[in-house]
Amino acid sequence: MAEFGVRRVLVGRLRRGDDILAALGGVAAQHAIAVGWVQLLGAVERARLAFYDQSERVYREFTLDEPAEILAGTGNISRTAGSESPFVHLHLTLGDRQGRAWGGHVLEGTRVFACEYTIWVLEGPSLVRHPDAETGLKLWQPG
Repeated sequence: MAEFGVRRVLVGRLRRGDDILAALGGVAAQHAIAVGWVQLLGAVERARLAFYDQSERVYREFTLDEPAEILAGTGNISRTAGSESPFVHLHLTLGDRQGRAWGGHVLEGTRVFACEYTIWVLEGPSLVRHPDAETGLKLWQPG
């Protein structure tokens, strides 16, 4: 377990057509965010999401190729071992026009219609993602 304080809070809006991961990664790089927590809401024009198949240890991708509301968006910012660039790990729950919910791990190609975000920039130890043999995922290494 690690303990953090909040250094500052950034509140902003992404532009229509932005790739949500690339845009948030750009904000993180511009503001030199090493560790942060992300929350967002709004809508997407289309979404590329994935579900992690625990038995096969692979992401199963799917596309929601229609407009959807962002019912909840949450994630974090840290680093991946061997990289100095911020890594945005983001999950979305989306609602379609019939009120059904879709959700998963956000992939490149998720396009913004309108999106407001809040990033809590944290102060504390570095969090770096390393391959985890038990799960097959890149997870924060225990401190």
